[in-house]
Formats: sequence, C-alpha cells, structure tokens
Amino acid sequence: MLGVNELTTFFGWCTVINLGVYLFSAFFIFVFKSFTINLHSKIVGVESSELPNMYFQFLGNYKIGILLLNLTPYIALKLMG
Repeated sequence: MLGVNELTTFFGWCTVINLGVYLFSAFFIFVFKSFTINLHSKIVGVESSELPNMYFQFLGNYKIGILLLNLTPYIALKLMG
C-alpha cells in the first residue's frame, strides 16, 4: 500500500509533467499558429476559422484538469503530511 509521501511525490510529478505538456502545447499553438491550423484542418477536416476557438477551449479544459486532478490532490496531501 502506498503511503502519503509516495502519493505526494506521484501527484507532484504528475503536476510538473502535465504543466510541461500544457506549456509546450500552448507555445506550439501560439508560435506556429498558421502551421498548426493548416495541419489540423487537413487532418481532422475542421474549418480553419473554427480551430482557434477549439484550441482555446482545449487549453482551458486541460488547465482545469491539471488543477483538479493533479494540483489539488498534491496540495491536500502536502497539508496532510
């Protein structure tokens, strides 16, 4: 059975890794915007005008997921231990 210290470490690393993926995704979407839009519109078949809203929604949902599923348990476990 895992202890509080192991779970705290696990959620801490999950938070770091997911924040890294989030920052990489946001950087790639904003810096290489036209390339990303062209690529995704060809692959998925979505209109180019719809993709910026979809990217914004994706990044927002991903950030909420990180906060709820990684950071909140990490903080709770830190307070417990």
